[in-house]
Amino acid sequence: MPELPEVETVRRGLAPVLEGVRLSRVLARRPDLRFPLPPDFVQRLTGATILRLDRRAKYLLGRLDRDETLVMHLGMSGRFDISRAEGQTRPGQFHSTVAPDAKHAHIVFETEAGDRVTYYDPRRFGYMALIGTATLDQHPWFAGLGPEPLSDAFDAARLLKVFAGRTQGPKTLLLDQRTVAGLGNIYVCEALNRARISPFKPAGQVSAARLAVLAPEIKAVLAEAIAAGGSTLRDFAQTDGALGYFQHSFRTYDREGERCRNDGCTGTIGREIQAGRSTFFCRKCQR
Repeated sequence: MPELPEVETVRRGLAPVLEGVRLSRVLARRPDLRFPLPPDFVQRLTGATILRLDRRAKYLLGRLDRDETLVMHLGMSGRFDISRAEGQTRPGQFHSTVAPDAKHAHIVFETEAGDRVTYYDPRRFGYMALIGTATLDQHPWFAGLGPEPLSDAFDAARLLKVFAGRTQGPKTLLLDQRTVAGLGNIYVCEALNRARISPFKPAGQVSAARLAVLAPEIKAVLAEAIAAGGSTLRDFAQTDGALGYFQHSFRTYDREGERCRNDGCTGTIGREIQAGRSTFFCRKCQR
């Protein structure tokens, strides 16, 4: 499933095409994705202007001029293709591309500017909804979310408060969307390695000094991934169908048996299953 950097990369790629423009035509080629589309989905969107395109956790949010917000989640294989008069847009640098398959083109947005944005989803694990903007924060999808990891609200003090007295490992708590919104398995592994914190150590035993390192490392690894266009996992692609290359910069994730890249460390990267997911970590320097 795409993580925060992948979703942010998509948002940045879509923003120049969708922000501040009126949707002249909307096509829904099936009545559902992961969930049924909301009633009158096409009619409620046709003629609407997307005032702003935001991201909250792993959701894309199209703020409409009709007091509603178009909420979009990419699921595992959802992606967008942008067609403009000047050709494809490229929101980042990528190392390979995949061709879209027309049979998976489920939703189409056409703008008054003549641009066309098509949502593809082979597995149909993504979904879209229209939610009243004024009540969006109270919706079950958003009500319990923690702060954005790139915001000022997320810092060492936040981690110290959440970790205090907890017996769960740091990775478990960081993947809890109530702790911080949008973090996923890849970037938690990366950040914990950079901060030299064991993913298995009881969170309440992690020192304040280590947490003061962890918070900025989380921000740094996310910022680097966004700048690189996100990571490539399975069939996830950016808005233009291209695949990101941040995986070439992974220091821990999917590097089992390789040497740890932390300065001065001679350890090797191990892999263990934690809550059904692969955890990659250095057996020597992450304590």
